[in-house]
Amino acid sequence: MSTTTDRSTRRPHHDLPSGGPDPAAGRSWQGVRALLVRLHFYAGVFVAPFLFVAAFTGLLYTLTPQLDQLLYGDKLTVETVGQAPRPLAEQIAAAREAHPEGTLASVVTPSEPEDTTRVVLSVPGLGDKQRTVFVDPYTADVRGELTTWWGSTPLRTWLDDLHRNLHLGETGRLYSEVAASWLWVVVAGGLVLWLGRGRGQRARSLRGVLLPDRSARGVRRTRGWHAATGLWLALGLLFLSATGLTWSKYAGERFGQALDAVQGHAPELDTRLPGGPPPADDAHAGHAGHAGHGAAHTEKQADAVPSDFDAALKVARQAGLGGTVEVTPPADPSSAWTVAQKDNVWPVHYDRVAVDTARGEVTAHTRWADHPLPAKLTKLGVQGHMGALFGILNQIVLAAIAIGLMLITFWGYRMWWQRRPTRADRSAPFGKAPARGAWRRIPLPVLILGVPAVAALGWALPVLGITLAGFLLADLGAGLVKRLRTR
Repeated sequence: MSTTTDRSTRRPHHDLPSGGPDPAAGRSWQGVRALLVRLHFYAGVFVAPFLFVAAFTGLLYTLTPQLDQLLYGDKLTVETVGQAPRPLAEQIAAAREAHPEGTLASVVTPSEPEDTTRVVLSVPGLGDKQRTVFVDPYTADVRGELTTWWGSTPLRTWLDDLHRNLHLGETGRLYSEVAASWLWVVVAGGLVLWLGRGRGQRARSLRGVLLPDRSARGVRRTRGWHAATGLWLALGLLFLSATGLTWSKYAGERFGQALDAVQGHAPELDTRLPGGPPPADDAHAGHAGHAGHGAAHTEKQADAVPSDFDAALKVARQAGLGGTVEVTPPADPSSAWTVAQKDNVWPVHYDRVAVDTARGEVTAHTRWADHPLPAKLTKLGVQGHMGALFGILNQIVLAAIAIGLMLITFWGYRMWWQRRPTRADRSAPFGKAPARGAWRRIPLPVLILGVPAVAALGWALPVLGITLAGFLLADLGAGLVKRLRTR
C-alpha cells in the first residue's frame, strides 16, 4: 500500500514521496513515517515481482484437487461404490500382481467412499518418489498407477515445485523465501501508512479506510484500490507469510531451533517392540517437507505379509483410529507396525499407533490432543497454507488472496508510473523515489531500540536481513554517486 497522491494535490513535505527532508522538521514520528514510505516503496519495486510470482504459482496450486480429478479421476475414484471394502490383503495381492517391482512401503485407505486404496511401492531409481498403485477397494481391481511424491500426484508435485523453487532446485527456493520474508514487512508497513494518514474527513472515517474513494482520479484512485484491497487481505497475507517461512530454507532452520528451545516439536512414535533391541533410526521430518509428510520409507528387502496389513489395521481401528489411515510395515524385525491417521480436513485427526501384529496389541500411541501447541499451530498452518484444512472453502479463500495480491502488485506499479514527471523539460518513465535521509528525523529512542531489533530480525530471517542490507548499501551508493555528481 502506498501513500502517494496526485501531483496537483498540495500536501505537507513529510508526505511527499520525493525531495529532501526538511532540516527544520527535527526528530519526530513523521521521520518514522517518512522511513516507512521509503521502505515500502523500495520493497514494492524490488520485491513485488517475487510476490507476484508466488501469488500466481500459489493460485495454480490451490486448483490441484480439481485438476487431479480432471486428469487422474479414473485412478483416484471408483466407478461404483460397493457395500463393503475387500480385505487389504486382497487389494495388495492385486496391486503386486500388476506391479511386482520394488517393495511394499505402505497402504493408504480411502478417505471417502468413492476413493481408491493406495498401495505405495518403494522402487529403486525413483529417488524420494514412490510408485502408487490405485485399487478399487470394493472389487480389488487395479485402476492404474502413478509416480507420486509423498502422496502427491505428478501434477501436484510439479506445481508444488513451481511454487517453492520454480524448478530451480535449492537455489530457486530463495525466490519464495524472499517473498515470504518481505510480504509481512510490506503488509505491515502499508497498514501503518494507510491507517495513519489522518488528513481529511474521509481519511478518518471507517468508509474511507475500508473502501477506495471512487470519486478520486489518477494516482489517488489507484492508491485507494491498492490500499483498501491490501487492508482487506492483510490477515490472510500475514498468515501466508508466517506459514511459508516455517518450511523455508534459512528462516525454517531458525524456526526449528526455536521449536527445539521450547520443546515444541510433535512427539515421535516409539516403534520399538517390547523386549527388542532399539530399531533403526527414523529421521523426523517435522515441517521440513512442503507437503508436511513424514520421513522417507526405509527400503525393505522383502514385502511384508499382506495379511499383516489387515491385522495392523484392525488393531488400530480398535484403538480408535478412524477415517483414512496409512499402514506402514516395520523397518526391521525389532520394530512395530505404524498406523497413522491422515485426515487433513478440519477437525483434523493425526493420531498414530505402533502395533505388534504378532500379539495383536498397541505398543505405543501418540495423540493429536497431546501435541504441544507450537506443533499444532505449525501443522495446521501448513495445511491451511496448502488449502487442505477446510476443503473447498480453504481453496476459495487462498485463491481470493492470491488474486488480490496480484492486483495489489499491479496497482503499486501503476502508481509508480502515474507519478512520473510528464513536463517536456523533465519527463521520466517512472516517479521519483521517496526522499533519502529520513532516518535523521527518527526520534533517538526509536533509533536506539530499532537498530538492535532490526539486527535480531535479520538473524531470525536471514534472507530478509541480507536483502535489507543490500538495499541499504545500494541506497548509500546511490547517494554517494549523486553527491559526487552535484559537486
